Amino acid sequence: MVRRRSSITLSISEQEKAQLERLALDFGQTWGENANVSKLIKAIAKGKLRIATNHDWGRDRIDTLNHAFNLLKDEGYFSEALVLADLLLERSELSRPLRQEIQGWVDEPGLPWRMQIDDFIRCECPFQLAYQDAADRIWSFSVRFATIERHEDRQYLDCWCNRTEGNQDIEALKHNWTLRLDRIPDEAVISPIEGTWQPGLDSIDVEFHLLNRLALGYRSKTGADLVSEWLPEQQIRRVVRRIHSTFWFFREIRRYGADCVIVGPDEVRDRFVTDLKAAIKLYK
Repeated sequence: MVRRRSSITLSISEQEKAQLERLALDFGQTWGENANVSKLIKAIAKGKLRIATNHDWGRDRIDTLNHAFNLLKDEGYFSEALVLADLLLERSELSRPLRQEIQGWVDEPGLPWRMQIDDFIRCECPFQLAYQDAADRIWSFSVRFATIERHEDRQYLDCWCNRTEGNQDIEALKHNWTLRLDRIPDEAVISPIEGTWQPGLDSIDVEFHLLNRLALGYRSKTGADLVSEWLPEQQIRRVVRRIHSTFWFFREIRRYGADCVIVGPDEVRDRFVTDLKAAIKLYK
């Protein structure tokens, strides 16, 4: 006895029928060389083809999600980054280079040493680290506090280390090191060491004054500026900031030019003046 199959009638326009036939051709649902809409519907019903939301995400949405994806992987949240990567890879709106970049990371989600460093930081466990500087010299550091921070366009390991030899900062900050993550060798061996975890980086408080329009337009740096007050009698803004590195502090202050004056401490002020004099000599 031949088993009868159920049938359905679709009430669609000629344009909608043509669109279904194009989809059938696109997904290989054909009878001979002709599109077969019934075969297309069966494939959907059996789960061989999935119906997804419209692929109409704009460039802004893709860029925002990609930015969030990069932040997650930069901060060491690899599981969360993988979830977002899978979401992005499902979208047809991705450009080919961006798709290749994300897929490349999914295939190799982070170097083993990066995951080790993140684990040590979370557990507040001191560790030994090898580092290669710009002159290809290998340094060894006993790290007793660390945090991964972005300075300008790169990621760094800001850390407190026993070692002070070779550090060119002022005496109070010589235990602080800023190490570029991309200079840690791929085959780096990172191991736990004895001792205690430091509460944070060494720091000093620096006072500087902002003048003219900068004094009015300045926005306080959250978590760093201890004081930011307008002094009407002098028409200046007085700022007291806690810093961990004179190098990065000077990089910011130089942008302010003649609208900024470092008041103290003297050691920081004198070093900045010395740097300015060295720069001026280059123009003579």
